Amino acid sequence: MPLAAVITGTRKTGHRELNWFNDLFFVYLSPWATDGAHFYVGGAQGIDSLCLLWLAGNSSSRITVVVPGTVEQQPDEARQAIERCGSRVDELVELKASELRTPAYHARNRYMVDRAQMAIGFPLEGPQGTSGTWQTINYAATGGKPRLIVPV
Repeated sequence: MPLAAVITGTRKTGHRELNWFNDLFFVYLSPWATDGAHFYVGGAQGIDSLCLLWLAGNSSSRITVVVPGTVEQQPDEARQAIERCGSRVDELVELKASELRTPAYHARNRYMVDRAQMAIGFPLEGPQGTSGTWQTINYAATGGKPRLIVPV
C-alpha cells in the first residue's frame, strides 16, 4: 500500500542555507518519496514551500497542496513555489476560509492529517511549543499515526 504523508514545518527557515535543507530532505524524505507515495503539503512559506519544491524536483510522488483560503491569499514565496511546481502538483485544495486566522490553519492541518497515514514534521529546534507544526504533529499523535520529527 503506498504511503500518504503530511509534511508540516516551521515558516522560519532563514537561519539555514538552502543546500542544508536540500540535504536534509534528501535524507529524511527520499526514503518515503517513492512511486505511488502521496504527500500533503500546506501552501505556506518556509518548510511547506521548500518541501514542495524538493518533492516536485526530486520525486515522482503525488503532491497535494492545501491552503486555508485561496492560493491568491498566500505569501509571495508560497504562491511562487506552487506556480513553479505547475503540473507536478496533482491536486490543489483551497479550503476558502473566510478569515485566515489560527482556526483556519488548524482546519487545514486537520484536513491533511485526516487523509494521511503519517506526519513528517520539521519544527524549529528547541522545546515543543504551540506552533502550527506542533499542533499538526500532536493531532497526528491523537489519531495514533506515526510521526517523524526532524528539528531544524
